[in-house]
Amino acid sequence: MNGSSSNMDDAVNVLYVDDEQTNLFSFKASFRKDFNVFTAETGAEGLEILQNEVIHIAISDQRMPEMSGIEFFQTAKKKYPDPIRILLTGYADINAVIDAINMGEVYRYLTKPWNAEEVKSVIRDGFDLFRLREENRILTERLIKANEQLEFLLRQNLIS
Repeated sequence: MNGSSSNMDDAVNVLYVDDEQTNLFSFKASFRKDFNVFTAETGAEGLEILQNEVIHIAISDQRMPEMSGIEFFQTAKKKYPDPIRILLTGYADINAVIDAINMGEVYRYLTKPWNAEEVKSVIRDGFDLFRLREENRILTERLIKANEQLEFLLRQNLIS
């Protein structure tokens, strides 16, 4: 998150996973001016990108041959829990979507064909959530450290 950036969205790294190359091209063309877009044709490629890049938002198509979007998220979440996950589906896969949301695998779902303004808005909202979680983690670490220091000082006072 580059603090010197004039546009906060410049810092948002978005991974889009879809087995259809035309969807990857159109997604990148639609959003590359607003976000840093990474694309993957398979869940395995997506996992590789997650391993090598700091990704804030992960978007995946649900219907893919080797690994569904939900399976991708379930696998990714174990090793890379931080990215905000958004499921994209063009099918009436509502039960899969409900299961994914209920199991905490996805933050939101979007339907195909997607609306560019809605996608931008959901990505921005997801990035806000990402930043809040990160700030919360940092504050929690500081609080734990402060408590440890207080306990140490208290023990020193009790000993002396």
